[in-house]
Amino acid sequence: MAIPDWPEAERPRERLLAAGPQALSEAELLAIFLRTGVKGMSAVDLARRLLAHFGSLSALFAASLKEFSALPGLGPVKYIQLQAVLELARRALQEELKREGALTCPSAVREYLRLRLQDREREIFLALFLDAQHRVIEIEELFAGTLTQTSVYPREVVKRALALNAAAIIFAHNHPSGVAEPSQADVGLTRTLKQALALVDVQVLDHFVVAAGGCVSFAERGLL
Repeated sequence: MAIPDWPEAERPRERLLAAGPQALSEAELLAIFLRTGVKGMSAVDLARRLLAHFGSLSALFAASLKEFSALPGLGPVKYIQLQAVLELARRALQEELKREGALTCPSAVREYLRLRLQDREREIFLALFLDAQHRVIEIEELFAGTLTQTSVYPREVVKRALALNAAAIIFAHNHPSGVAEPSQADVGLTRTLKQALALVDVQVLDHFVVAAGGCVSFAERGLL
């Protein structure tokens, strides 16, 4: 049955207006984005099929154009729209960090890093450069590596922090393997960076490891 034929209280758009987006399932939210289904399948049914096919929302978001367009009812236009929505979410979170401060809204830091890093195919080492009030000055991907490792050069990190007149830094990198657990190499690198930046009076506030399986904070683990 097509969604317009459903009882009004059960339609995703009407439910969102009445109860808010948090009341909807992932399939219902995705159905609102899709707008229409395909022959014999409502938008909600199509959304459920997509989630079952890719396994999760994050996997759907990370799909290539070819993978996304291989399923009925999808194509380049929907793919472009989805990527635009994701980028808007990233930019909205970045604006919040610049306005409110990284330590004022730690959940926004986690969400931003997850959206930016968790589905990358290579290891990316990223830094949030902060001012004295811990507002974001700049967010930069400093180094990129392979599937399993990235070469990070403390001297270059220090130079960039000084160029931006940063007072503090939050580091983050991803584990494409899907396991967010910090390695001994990650811990050692973080300590080296902390020592190098302390020489120029720049504080390391945290280091996050991001993966499909979660987002781990060094500060929360007592690893700084």
